[in-house]
Amino acid sequence: MASVPAARPDATPTVSSTLCDRFYAAHDTAICLQRGGALPATYATVLDHSLHQVRQVKTAGFPNRARVSASGTMVSWTTFVQGDSYLADDFSTRTSILDTRTGRLIDNVESIPLTLDGKPYHAADVNYWGITFAADDNTFYATVRTGGRTYLVQGDYRAWTARTLRENVECPSLSPDGTRIVFKKRVNASANRPWRLYVLDLRTMQETPLAEEHSVDDQAAWLDDRTVMYGRPRQSGGEWDVWAVAADGGGEPRVLIHDASSPASVGGDVGL
Repeated sequence: MASVPAARPDATPTVSSTLCDRFYAAHDTAICLQRGGALPATYATVLDHSLHQVRQVKTAGFPNRARVSASGTMVSWTTFVQGDSYLADDFSTRTSILDTRTGRLIDNVESIPLTLDGKPYHAADVNYWGITFAADDNTFYATVRTGGRTYLVQGDYRAWTARTLRENVECPSLSPDGTRIVFKKRVNASANRPWRLYVLDLRTMQETPLAEEHSVDDQAAWLDDRTVMYGRPRQSGGEWDVWAVAADGGGEPRVLIHDASSPASVGGDVGL
């Protein structure tokens, strides 16, 4: 893990000794996903503001998505539990929620009663991933996939219910002011460039395509209310950089931080 000042993203990063395949942080809580074990497995480690371990959960599969609510209270992570690529249509996910106030761990959110297009829905192929929390530490948004389609769902943690809001939305990330969601939208059937970043206004449900024209396979994060940031691999290989682009559809994407991924805006810094 590393951090740089948000105002000077080209500064020399402050680097810790903790290694993560996927990382996110908010307020005084961080979540670090690490691969481990002989069989495909992930260690989800919750850290405090001093990066001391608070709790660790071992789960099956490979690290994929991680999020912490703005208050640092609610933590979520997603792993792929079948295969190591989800460019094919046969992947499966496991998404967990940890309430750090009570210690309650929901190992797999697939148990949540789902309403799809206004009707109660049950199917064996339901998969969830990419949770993002609202400021009330109760409402959350996520992707659900079933029947070959993906949907944006809005969940209620205390009531333990979820309902679909819109089709073709993946990896939502709620803006700091809680009014918009940045997400990746499948725009074609290609395996190479299937997704574009969009912003959805939750008040009007109007979508805005962002200026990034490359396919982005990431759960984008918000640098502030006007800018989103995301990891993008270089064309030369497996190394990644963090890019930033305006959330209103204008401007041009730019490299924010070289040699980095999993960005999170935390107290004037960007954690990676």
